[in-house]
Amino acid sequence: MKVALAQLNFIVGDFAGNTQKIIDAINRAKANGSSLVVFSELAVCGYPPLDLLEHKYFIDSAIEGINAIARSCTNIAAIFGAPVVNPDANGKNLYNAAIFCAEGGVQKIVHKALLPTYDVFDEYRHFEPSKEFGIIEYKGYRIAVAICEDLWFEQPLHEGFGKEKLYSVNPMDELARLRPDVVVNIAASPFAYNHDNIKREILANTARKYQLPIIYLNQVGGQTEIIFDGGSRIVNSKGAITKRLAFFNEDFETVDLNEVLQSEINETLFPVPDRIEKIHNAIVLGIKDYFLKLNFKSAILGLSGGIDSAVTLVLAVRALGAENVRVLLLPSKYSSEHSVVDAVKLAENLGVRYDNISIQTIFDRFESSLSGVFSGRNSDVTEENIQARIRGVLLMAVSNKFGNILLNTSNKSEAAVGYGTLYGDMAGGISVLGDVYKTDVYRLAQFINTENEIIPQNTILKPPSAELRPDQKDSDSLPGYDLLDEILFNYIELRKSVSEIIGLGFPPEIVTKVIRLVNINEYKRYQSPPVLRVSSKAFGPGRRMPLVAKYI
Repeated sequence: MKVALAQLNFIVGDFAGNTQKIIDAINRAKANGSSLVVFSELAVCGYPPLDLLEHKYFIDSAIEGINAIARSCTNIAAIFGAPVVNPDANGKNLYNAAIFCAEGGVQKIVHKALLPTYDVFDEYRHFEPSKEFGIIEYKGYRIAVAICEDLWFEQPLHEGFGKEKLYSVNPMDELARLRPDVVVNIAASPFAYNHDNIKREILANTARKYQLPIIYLNQVGGQTEIIFDGGSRIVNSKGAITKRLAFFNEDFETVDLNEVLQSEINETLFPVPDRIEKIHNAIVLGIKDYFLKLNFKSAILGLSGGIDSAVTLVLAVRALGAENVRVLLLPSKYSSEHSVVDAVKLAENLGVRYDNISIQTIFDRFESSLSGVFSGRNSDVTEENIQARIRGVLLMAVSNKFGNILLNTSNKSEAAVGYGTLYGDMAGGISVLGDVYKTDVYRLAQFINTENEIIPQNTILKPPSAELRPDQKDSDSLPGYDLLDEILFNYIELRKSVSEIIGLGFPPEIVTKVIRLVNINEYKRYQSPPVLRVSSKAFGPGRRMPLVAKYI
């Protein structure tokens, strides 16, 4: 039996577009002689639909899409995801479902059993978990359909606080008792730079444990802060990958099920990109889809001559094209001449439009206007923040006048410890590097310069500085980024306590200071733009901390 894998990029709520994209793929699979075509989780409505699931029109539109897709399934079958109504008077209104269509109609509906409510997921808010399990019989095959988390009964253990098993029922145990020939897993599994290794382990272990081949079909594309990396694959009963689709791009493959499932493919044929390359590709896709799906055309950012804005600019140009990106150089008397020169050189290297607007005259007027109120007080962080806010106002003015969406350039290290100015350099429609630690920003710069020098070497080598006061350096206020990022990773990603981190050998006074800064700056992060998620624990919906609390 020939099976087509349709790894597609859907838009939440675009029922007409999503439905047509699915039907087009069905027709393509039919033309290739396929008997079955597989799509991702909640493909009809897009993932994650969040509280749109509470609107009746949204569910009615999903049902219309299901019926239209079903009518196209003649001489071929399809498996795709969609929300469906729970007819029972008890429980949640909806099920997260896999729809099996053939012979011009819906033949079977399979409901998701394991509903994740951790990290960015909140599926139990809307969906009822399934307690029934069944098999689809088609073309002589017994097909077990599992939806994303249904294959993740055993979670990968991490060094932090957590359980290996989050659920009381293992769907694969139930399905295995029905003696299927193959498992089809439709998924919307978000990207994290370490996630593919975990996914690979989950799929391989499941295949080997039950001696069942797995067809895994994942969504691809950016959805605000969440990025789906694709990487759909077929795994044989020995746990080896025998076919894999592209990362970070739509892809379509037709395979002979018998040949692929029984083959002994060397997995070196399917190399996984380097961690930094994956982060680079994920962010480019995240920017591209944020603009495309919101119908935005162009971007703007402040180019300071520093590493963060430089890397952000390159990623934006690669996502949107140089013609759709412009930058403002906004120097003050504290800006080094080299910073301006580096910024101009980068803009010219990339072919983007740049305007140089000094903020010094505006800043002088602020100081003059506030001189009476501030009489008798020394300059401090207030004057630094005024400069950042002037820049924010100018960037937003150009944004409003020309319709450019402002990209935020702050990194995760700065966001963690509050090293940023509300309504100034924290402004923006989307945070490009907000889930990338400073040490990885440098690695991204080196990756960008692999073949030739795009980012000026001086930008990479010079000590990082906000350049808001004479001879300022980040190290005046923060520990070195190598040390800072290790402490932050242990606290944020691994959820270790202060005492546990100190126990690892980090200096107690520095650990205590850093963790205090993380905790007291939660209010700033509440007012930050959405952050493109590339790690296992990003700021935003995946890390929900109280604003008002007494932290240990």
